[in-house]
Amino acid sequence: MADDQELNSIVSSSHLVSELSRELSEFEYGLTIANNSFQRWMLHCSSSSGVNELTPLDVLVIHHINHRERPKKVSDICFILNLEDTHTISYSVRKLVSLGMIVGTKQGKETFYNTTESGQDYCQKYRKIREACLVNSLKALNLSNKELGEVANALRMLSGIYDQASRAAASL
Repeated sequence: MADDQELNSIVSSSHLVSELSRELSEFEYGLTIANNSFQRWMLHCSSSSGVNELTPLDVLVIHHINHRERPKKVSDICFILNLEDTHTISYSVRKLVSLGMIVGTKQGKETFYNTTESGQDYCQKYRKIREACLVNSLKALNLSNKELGEVANALRMLSGIYDQASRAAASL
């Protein structure tokens, strides 16, 4: 028979639950469903912004390219988004160029990308929809901006732990 702690745990893979940290499995399940919800949100917000062709990765890429209005190269985008596969970012960049949302400029051997007026308009529409649909909904959580920032910081720190564990697993 299951104990109270097991009954109160919500996990997706009970066979991975460790006696050392049941909470890690709970966290991973929460992270999984939060990631899936976030990706679904990006698709719907993008569609409401007038662009249906984008994947969640495309949405992240265009917003990063638009970030601070500074040109970005593919390796910069990979680094910031913590992605190793430059092919997926390159594919996304080509797609955004073909949609007229970004433009590339050669500087030596590198190509740097900026958002076009169309891309900037998309980012502003996305922001307005985000404000209306998401930011106002966060008020219902009674979570202060400071507390939300602390959660964000904890997630970034945990990503470092997962990166280190990934390197350790790759060396086995």
